[in-house]
Amino acid sequence: MSAVVLYDYWRSSASYRVRIALNMAGIDYATVPVNLLEGAHRNPDYLKLNPQGLVPTLVIDGMALTQSLSIIEYLAEMRPESGLLPRDAAGRQRVRALAYAVAMDIHPICNMHVAAHLATLTAKADAREEWMKHFIADGLRKLQMMLRDGNGEFSFGDAPTMADLCLVPQVYNARRWGVDMTGFHRIVDIDRNCAELPAFQAAHPDRVRQ
Repeated sequence: MSAVVLYDYWRSSASYRVRIALNMAGIDYATVPVNLLEGAHRNPDYLKLNPQGLVPTLVIDGMALTQSLSIIEYLAEMRPESGLLPRDAAGRQRVRALAYAVAMDIHPICNMHVAAHLATLTAKADAREEWMKHFIADGLRKLQMMLRDGNGEFSFGDAPTMADLCLVPQVYNARRWGVDMTGFHRIVDIDRNCAELPAFQAAHPDRVRQ
């Protein structure tokens, strides 16, 4: 088995981000599936590795790393040639702001365990779908405004960064939940540009489905 191991769930946005990052950094890795629907993340052996019981977990350089953005920033620091973060402080701040707008504002309230809890609070049949559409669309609207001054092919300039690693999985989820993407032209354009890159193609859920 590879010295680098990703504990992964194929449809997890957080795992999707890290798969792209590993591909961009040119790091070969083995995958260990953690099936969230079957509760594999609550297995005692997995909890020893990741006490939060979340995915992904990346075993690399003799360590078990958790939290997708922390993992990506580690890879950016250790493999600066990957381009995951810009070299200048102002650029890094901008990319982090865009990434955090997705990973810290949209993703947490649209996570599987949040939606599952919502279903226990109401008998409304379409409550989960309405919740997802509302919060994803609202978050993407704000992200679109953050991106409107950009003039490159990606979220920050003409090369993908951590910001795009967060944007692409969120767009995937938006489409899965039937969010109307009509007004998000800049986001759709960036997602299309990313889809042409091998690092993104190889990480797509349809390619890695377990």
